[in-house]
Amino acid sequence: MGSTSSCCVSSSPKLRRNAHSRLESHNPEPELSREDTGCNLQHISDRENVDELNMAYNPSDHPQASTIFLSKSQPDVREKRKSLFINHHGSRRRKHSSCSTIFLDDNTVSQPNLKFTIKCVSLAIYYHIKNRYTDGGMQQDIFDEKLHPLSKSEVPSDYDKHNPEQKQIYRFVRTLFSAAQLTAECAIVTLVYVERLLTYADIDIGPGNWKRMLLGAILLASKVWDDQAVWNVDYCQILKDITVEDMNELERQFLELLQFNINVPSSVYAKYYFDLRSLSATNNLSFPLEPLSQDKAQQLEAISRLCDDKYKDARRAGKKRSASVDNLVGVRWVPAILS
Repeated sequence: MGSTSSCCVSSSPKLRRNAHSRLESHNPEPELSREDTGCNLQHISDRENVDELNMAYNPSDHPQASTIFLSKSQPDVREKRKSLFINHHGSRRRKHSSCSTIFLDDNTVSQPNLKFTIKCVSLAIYYHIKNRYTDGGMQQDIFDEKLHPLSKSEVPSDYDKHNPEQKQIYRFVRTLFSAAQLTAECAIVTLVYVERLLTYADIDIGPGNWKRMLLGAILLASKVWDDQAVWNVDYCQILKDITVEDMNELERQFLELLQFNINVPSSVYAKYYFDLRSLSATNNLSFPLEPLSQDKAQQLEAISRLCDDKYKDARRAGKKRSASVDNLVGVRWVPAILS
C-alpha cells in the first residue's frame, strides 16, 4: 500500500519511471539455472525504495517528503517572528505546568481536536493560495467557480484576483464539516488530497478555484475515511444551489486527476498531523490546554496501571514486545505537557 511501483496505484505524472519497469524490453538468456534466475530478480525492498526526486514531488505519498504547505508558510513565518521580536506585547502567553497544576493538550494524532484541526487546515490552504508558485498554471474547468458556481448569486468579474482571508476559508470548511458531521481526521485527509491533486495534475489552487477543490477533497475524504459516508445528494442540501450531477462530475474528475490513488498511509497521515501542529505553533495558533482534573488523573493512572500489568504478563509469557494497546477499547490517550 502506498508504494510507487504498486500495480494498483498509479504514480504521479511528474515521476520518472522505475529503472526496473516491466515495460522495458527483455532479452532472454539461454539455459539459465534457477539460482541465476533468482539472483536477477528485484527484491521487494528495492522496489519500495524511493529516490529523492520522487519524494520531492510526492509529499502526499511518502512520509519522508516535506509537506508543501509547510514550505510555503516559511516566508510569512519569518516576517511574523521578526514582528514579534520587535513588538512582543501582542503575543499570547503560553500556559505552563507547575507543582500544583498540570495542563494537558487534548489533541492526539489518533483523536485530533476538530475545531483547531480545521483552523490549521484552513491556514495551510491560505498559504497555498497566497504563496502559489504561478499566477496561472494549468487550469481545470471543473474547479472554476465562474463555470461551475456554488450559488445562484452573480460571480464577480474579479473573482480570481483577490486572495481569500484565512477566516473565509475556515468558515467555508467549518460549514461543510458541521453540516455533514465530519471528523477531524477527515480534515487532515482532505489536505493530503489537495496536495496530491496539485502535484499529480500540476495545477495551482487560487482565488477562483479553491472552494471547489476543497469541496471535491472533502467529498472524497469523507467517503474514504468515514464508515457511514455522506452521499453526494446530502451536499446538495448544504449547498442549496448545486446539483447532484455537478457533484458527481466533480467527484469523477477529481478521482481521475488523482489517478484513483486515494490511499493515505498511516505514516503520511502522521506527518501531516505533526506538520499542522508545527504550522500552528509558528503562527501563534496554539491548541487548547486544559488543567488536569481529578477524574482525568484517575483515568491516566488506570491506563498506566493496565499497561504495566499487560507488560508484566507479556514478560512472563516470554514475549519480547510490550503489550498491544488494541485491547484498550474506548480509552483515550491524553499526553501531559510538562514544563
